[in-house]
Amino acid sequence: MSTLPWYRQVSSQQWKAFLTTFAAWVLDAFDFTILTFVLADIQQSFSVNKALAGLLGTVTLLFRVVGGIGAGTLADRYGRKGPILFSIAWYTGFALLSGASTSYVMLFAFRGLFGIGMGGMWAAGMPLALEHWPQHLRGIASGILQGGYSFGFLLSSLVFQLGYPFVSHQPEWAWRVMLWSGVLPALVVFAVMWTVPESPIWLDRQKKLAAEGGAQRLSLGRLFDRDLVWVTLHTSLLMGAFVSVYQSTTFWYPTLLAQLKLPPLGYLLLLNAGGLLGSVALGAWSETWGGRRGSATLGMAVGLLSVPLYLFVGSPALLLLGAWMLGFFAAGAWGMVPGYLSERFPTEARGVGTGFAYHAGVGIGSYAPFLIGRLQDGGMPLNQAMAYCMVTAGVACIALLWLGPETRGRSLD
Repeated sequence: MSTLPWYRQVSSQQWKAFLTTFAAWVLDAFDFTILTFVLADIQQSFSVNKALAGLLGTVTLLFRVVGGIGAGTLADRYGRKGPILFSIAWYTGFALLSGASTSYVMLFAFRGLFGIGMGGMWAAGMPLALEHWPQHLRGIASGILQGGYSFGFLLSSLVFQLGYPFVSHQPEWAWRVMLWSGVLPALVVFAVMWTVPESPIWLDRQKKLAAEGGAQRLSLGRLFDRDLVWVTLHTSLLMGAFVSVYQSTTFWYPTLLAQLKLPPLGYLLLLNAGGLLGSVALGAWSETWGGRRGSATLGMAVGLLSVPLYLFVGSPALLLLGAWMLGFFAAGAWGMVPGYLSERFPTEARGVGTGFAYHAGVGIGSYAPFLIGRLQDGGMPLNQAMAYCMVTAGVACIALLWLGPETRGRSLD
């Protein structure tokens, strides 16, 4: 083992692949979460109820399943880079079109199509970054990558706080400008990703296939072979529980803060800074004796114990503490996810396997924003509806973690 600091054990090419993937995932998260700040404006523009507003999040998450499976399959067959570039261009284009919507139906359709690119980015991007990375540092890389989602949410919080006041006097245009604000940065990331080298592990496998004279089977079918069908089912259910917790925690949170007449920036900064740091810390800890399951269980358990501080106390100071704890522990529990999913699937099915499991989970968890909106329409207070969904999904998450194997130390070759 090298005595150099971990960040100096990574080559410049590996850093380039990693950081570009990280930036693309950050913008992916930014474009999704910026919507959560302007739900009230959209309700006013199109005269829709809370359930339909929440359904905008649900349809995006459902269409992520399509993008994740499609891009993952293509990434295993044709390489990781092409599907990533397509996904960045796709979600950028539909973010632009979403802001130009003239009806709720049009916005609903565009947000659904936006989800295809969002799903494709994760499915092809995570294998590219982790297959470039040194094996003994995969836990750290996994944590930083997954923390990119919290970083994207943090950026959307800042953009809303600093930019929205300039356009708030025109609510009909304000939400459109917010949805357009990630377009130019995404074009820059697209240009840089074009220069990133292909995954060396994927290239080695193609050489072996060529030398053996074998044809590569469509990787989607591989997921349902006898040796992988349980892996596919288990990881999909586990990701469903993870996504349900996260969407129950975050999608309606800006609305809750508005109901409490609290300025959202400080709470969202602490929530997402906690998520970013927690993902890195718990991702790194997953390389120690606790392993992948131990680090995620610790994070989720402490996160669930923080729910009263996050949703029910009357003191702003305690609510801030709750936001930090929920972010660091419950969102931080995600830190091991990219590495864990990559370690559960073999190289020939890694793109589609990670993409399928993650986004089948997204499909399961996509119901949370709509369910919370529906519970509110039925008379339940928002904080109670959020807590009900968070705790139920969190308990399921911990149980599912321990129904699967520990994967720390597995090779990706």
